Parts: sequence; structure tokens; C-alpha cells
Amino acid sequence: MAVNTERWDVDALKAGGMVALVFAVPLSIAARWAAESRDDNTLALWLSVGAVFGFLLGAGCAAWVQRRDLPLSHGMATAIGAYVLAQLIFITVRLASGNDVRWFAALFNLSVVVGVGLLGGMLGGRLRAKGFRPSTALPDLPDLPDRGKDTAP
Repeated sequence: MAVNTERWDVDALKAGGMVALVFAVPLSIAARWAAESRDDNTLALWLSVGAVFGFLLGAGCAAWVQRRDLPLSHGMATAIGAYVLAQLIFITVRLASGNDVRWFAALFNLSVVVGVGLLGGMLGGRLRAKGFRPSTALPDLPDLPDRGKDTAP
């Protein structure tokens, strides 16, 4: 499947996705460990909130560094892509080890991640709107024709 490079800033998606995975995956694993091994639901809850924050951070990063003036799209695509990638690995490991897969929980958590991706896109868009630019960002692309921008309010 070809990626439409006119719509997507692939470098921003990769950067945001890496940030999301670096923060969210270890916290998700720790939350699962806390819930199953230690039977500590309070710790599991806080670790899960931390994992959600990881997806928010990754989505915000992608929305902030993207150069297509589409922060909401980049934030949501980053959060969803990182979540789906992580879940593919988690589900594969659970199936290979003979454990049950909580399909409803995975789909419910996807809805949370979609909301967090939207929020991250808004926050990243607000940073750009206020004039904050990443110090390592490439120069902005020339103005492109109006494509129905999805900038944050």
C-alpha cells in the first residue's frame, strides 16, 4: 500500500510513534504484570494511565513536528498506529503462550487511544499555532493548496 506523501509527514509519524511506543509499551507491560502477578489493581490502574499518557505524548509530538498543517490527523494516526502495532505484538505473544485474549478490552482501549490521539493532535496544533517550533525541525514546506485543513481551534 502506497503512502500519500502529500498528506502525511512520514517523519513526524515515525517520531511520534517512537515516542508513544517508548513510553506506552513498558507501562502497559508493567500494568499487566501488576494486575496479574501482584494482584494490585491500584498500581495497575496508575500504570495504565501512564501508558495512555505515553500515547498522548506521542500523538502530541507528531502533531507538533508535522509540516503539513494537519495536526489532528497526524496525532490520531500516530496514536492509532502505535496502539495497533503494540497490540499485534501483545496478542501474538498471548496466543503463542496459550493465554486468552481479551478482545473487547483491546477494542475498548482503542477507543480511548483514538480520543487521546485527538487530544494530542489538538495540543500539538496549539503549540504550533502559538509559534512554538521544534528546534530540530526542518524548514516548513511551501504553502500548499487548501486541502481542508484540520487545525485545532
